[in-house]
Amino acid sequence: MTGAAFAALLEAEGYDFFTGVPCSMIASLIATLETHPRLPYVPAVREDVAVGLAAGAWLAGRRPMVLMQNSGLGTSLNALVSLSLMYRLPALLLVTCRGHGGTDAPEHLLMGEISPRLLEMIRIPHRILSARTVADDIAWGRSESERLSQPVALLLPPGVLETGTAEAAGGRGAVAGRGAVAGRGAVAGRGAVAGRGAVAGRGAAEGEPSEYGNRGRLSEPLSADRTPTPSISRFEALRAAVAALTAEPVVHANGYICRESFSVKDRMENFYMIGSMGMASAIGLGVALAAPDRPTVVFDGDGNLLMSLGILPMIGGGPVMGRGRPGNLVHVVFDNALYGSTGNQASPSRAVGLHHVARAAGYERATAVAAADELRATVATALAGGGPSFILARVTGEEQPAPRIPYPPEEIRERFRSCFRGSASPRKTLP
Repeated sequence: MTGAAFAALLEAEGYDFFTGVPCSMIASLIATLETHPRLPYVPAVREDVAVGLAAGAWLAGRRPMVLMQNSGLGTSLNALVSLSLMYRLPALLLVTCRGHGGTDAPEHLLMGEISPRLLEMIRIPHRILSARTVADDIAWGRSESERLSQPVALLLPPGVLETGTAEAAGGRGAVAGRGAVAGRGAVAGRGAVAGRGAVAGRGAAEGEPSEYGNRGRLSEPLSADRTPTPSISRFEALRAAVAALTAEPVVHANGYICRESFSVKDRMENFYMIGSMGMASAIGLGVALAAPDRPTVVFDGDGNLLMSLGILPMIGGGPVMGRGRPGNLVHVVFDNALYGSTGNQASPSRAVGLHHVARAAGYERATAVAAADELRATVATALAGGGPSFILARVTGEEQPAPRIPYPPEEIRERFRSCFRGSASPRKTLP
């Protein structure tokens, strides 16, 4: 079967959001998705990031599919267990079976042998695709995933899909030569991002004074671009950021960011992460892409972001093949340079300005702040659009006693998802 024919079957079942990590066995399918006018494909840096993207897309009203090689089951295990299964988030997983039948390169043999048992162990139903039953298997995957409200997997052995080169599968010269992707001066050739040697090599010290004089601005002259000294607690910073919000969906990183934000103000629009450290930014990106008409906010932590640093070029470079960056995404990182929930161990962010990394990765606007009124004004400016925006909130290590989130995972899911029901154009074309 061709990749185009397989994509048509998926579209017929209502799948409208695709993300994953490539495998040669699905090259023809990915080539089709990369140039498809209706089916957006988001190349992910890791399989667990793709699981997070799919979660956010589903929460905002899409029907997502995740593509991965079976080696990616290991990479995505925690995200599947403590995100997709715990919150009960439907998704269809297409998992290629490298090592199937014991014939493949050595690195694939063991995973090929244990892939079905691994899915059984984490209680994800699966079928092994065959050329004769592809349409029925895809239909089963959709209905079973929705019936159980959880991921379901289709294992793809060799011989079901054509595996030719991308050119043979789709003639995708339009992708490589498309100015919106490879030649886009706003991303690849933007001197303010790629050519700023002072950003990559400067290494600003942690205690350098802030020279942000115009509060609320999201970009400043390079000479004024310093990592400010923390002056307020994370709780105070969260209170300032929340004060700038109205009805925006906010995806929270797990740990004390969730708990302190809940103590500041519990909102229906808050998605509280309980597990899956590092996945908040991926979930938020999925929400932002699925609901492009409204701002989406991520409340992240330095430790969380460092666990998934590859999300930055995904956001800044334009996540969907052939389309623009998510101008509605506001990424706020509360950086205390500590792993607070586990005993205040030092974080690698202590000597790095993460806003420099975000700017170099292609965010439209990136800045660092350390005062409450400055943070509130900067978040308010970012919510007006023109992003993606990255706001580094430097905070002290002080923690506010805060209760655990009182809602069970499925209630958190339903509260958050209800904010997207009845909104205009829930399946609008992604940016």
